[in-house]
Amino acid sequence: MQRLLQQFIGNRWQPSHGERQLVVINPYTEERIAEITAGHPADVEAAVQSARHALADWSQKNGAERASYLEKIADGLSRRREELSRLSSINNGKILEEARLDLDDAIACYRYYAGQARDLDRRQGQPVTLDMPGMQAHSYQDPVGVVGLITPWNFPLVTSAWKLAPALAAGCTVIFKPSEVTPLPEQVLADIITEAELPAGVFNLLFGDGEGIGAPMSSHKGIDKISFTGSNRVGETIMAAAAPGSRRVSLELGGKSPVLVLADADVNEAAEYVMAGIYFNAGQICSATSRLLVHESLADALYQALGQRIDALRLGNPLADDIDMGPLTCARQRDTVLGYLTQADREGLSAVRDGRQRALPKQGYFLAPSLYRDVPVTSRLWQEEIFGPVLCGHSFATEEQAVALANDSDFGLAATVISGDPGRARRVGKQLQAGTIWYNSPQLVLPETSWGGFKRSGIGRELGPWGLSAYLEVKHMVGPIV
Repeated sequence: MQRLLQQFIGNRWQPSHGERQLVVINPYTEERIAEITAGHPADVEAAVQSARHALADWSQKNGAERASYLEKIADGLSRRREELSRLSSINNGKILEEARLDLDDAIACYRYYAGQARDLDRRQGQPVTLDMPGMQAHSYQDPVGVVGLITPWNFPLVTSAWKLAPALAAGCTVIFKPSEVTPLPEQVLADIITEAELPAGVFNLLFGDGEGIGAPMSSHKGIDKISFTGSNRVGETIMAAAAPGSRRVSLELGGKSPVLVLADADVNEAAEYVMAGIYFNAGQICSATSRLLVHESLADALYQALGQRIDALRLGNPLADDIDMGPLTCARQRDTVLGYLTQADREGLSAVRDGRQRALPKQGYFLAPSLYRDVPVTSRLWQEEIFGPVLCGHSFATEEQAVALANDSDFGLAATVISGDPGRARRVGKQLQAGTIWYNSPQLVLPETSWGGFKRSGIGRELGPWGLSAYLEVKHMVGPIV
């Protein structure tokens, strides 16, 4: 069992000031695999001092220099791809195939922002067209400063790449707090950073929970910006803590995404997209298309096709090659999802498949997929983010009704439209209030396109050039033409 009782500050492992310890559990074997420090505000203070000391030199390096470090990080992840994929499966519970996809996404993200860092040099000092004769203006982009990055447990190494890569590309120095539930894959970043010879203090890694690390990071006046991915409850707490001093925040929060199956869709094709959209990573994904809106003419056939596919899913050891779904990441999340299934009983929902009525592996935090049909829009299961393998269906009669039902949500992170006519799918998709809309496609998240949502799904965007802009301040030089 590993003991992670140190913090990575200034390119050195240093003993944490925290006296509390947290247990890390393998969600398949339910065995203890590590103990980590819960952290302490003094750890945050030391990391802030380290990051502030490194900021001047790092921010003055040109984009090409910073890009070379990002490429080295990508190379380090590539060399350890299989090792890290297995470590992620052991710590997170996701199947090995999905963990490998995560590593590929992270590697692509670092390489993409290496290119963005180089392009940033070209954009510095761009002239601005003015109507006023005799005057000129040029635009520049400077790093925000020291940034605090806080990531969740469902996609280790991926959500950290989405934040860390653009922050470093922009010239920021960082303090990174991974989830205390899945610290093991993220720990390896410190080794890769050391191998890449990133200057001391540019990257600081702090283990701990919300009390020991998250809260003091969010309120520390030496941190210029906080970027957080996680629940709305915690995100709103962070935003309040960061408000004194008007410090910047980026928040990627919850979702309750719809998938619309239009009347001209192919049922079998639709079933494949629906399955991938809700049961990938055991439904523990913020963009999970957990609200199924199906045209009434296809409803019976689609539910039958989904039921057959759910029955065919193989649950078991996430490291095995013949498994389609692993356990949920922790007992707490499994119990939360079970609470929603109990709520479904109270509401009298019609279950096409009930995850409690299937034989499960004898060990592990497993929960089989559930599917409910004809769910009232007033149901808690229809309205609230469950973050597990639970799909709720509702029928519609017209395209207009489908769009209205899809948009009738507090969230707006993502959506999917499935139609036999791609032009129709795009037209419907443009009417949806969401940051990413897929049509006739699985949920592809690409480094070139933005990630983030409308309404309560967050503030700001990650990925693409928008992700880089999140860590930059814009300034203009204005004066007479000489």
